[in-house]
Amino acid sequence: MRATEFEFRYRFYVIGVIFWLSFSLYNLQHVNAGKAICKLLHHGQCTAGQLRWIYLAGALVIFAGGGIRTWAAAYLHSEVVHDANLHSDRLVAEGPYRHLRNPLYVGTILLAAGLSLMASPWGAVVLIGLIVLFSLRLIGREEWQLEQSQSQSYRAYRAAVPRLWPSLGARVPAAGTRPRWGQAWLGELPVYCFGLTLGVFALTFSLPAFFAGIVASLALYFVLQWGFKIVARRQPVA
Repeated sequence: MRATEFEFRYRFYVIGVIFWLSFSLYNLQHVNAGKAICKLLHHGQCTAGQLRWIYLAGALVIFAGGGIRTWAAAYLHSEVVHDANLHSDRLVAEGPYRHLRNPLYVGTILLAAGLSLMASPWGAVVLIGLIVLFSLRLIGREEWQLEQSQSQSYRAYRAAVPRLWPSLGARVPAAGTRPRWGQAWLGELPVYCFGLTLGVFALTFSLPAFFAGIVASLALYFVLQWGFKIVARRQPVA
């Protein structure tokens, strides 16, 4: 099960379609997943204070996803993370990659899980399910490409390090690569903005503020993506 080259190149837009489809299900089920969970936990009753904690928990999940993605981007480099092309010319086995093979996709799944609280219950299930499925397809594409280019070294790495569920202890030794934290924090800033947006909604219950935050986060993503493309073009050719 691996993604096509088209799916990988336009993965951000495919993920956008998944979010749009999932949130569109709100038209069929006029209830918020966060509120539905709150009622389930409190036997059909849900106060504003209890609901706030549900959304704040979702925001923390998003921040956790952002933290994992930032840790990974510090070693993989953000111009690679946000590039439409698949990079398989080198195998990264530092930082979080010593504990699991696909930390970026784990971060994306956590982002979807946090934002799913704003969808309907059906929409939340569809969102998380499709994001996991699409992530597995993208992982399949990357793993196939890495096996073609890195051969034995990647097979040994794949045998030692779990795919998505992190190992508490590092499974491979450190190589001494220095992380680039500045560009990593900058590259994953939109994820933290999504988390902040949900956190603000938890405190205000303002839908206009929520949608404004989503639009601002997406705009920031496109600006940063454009910037990283410029940086990548200026990199010297080996």
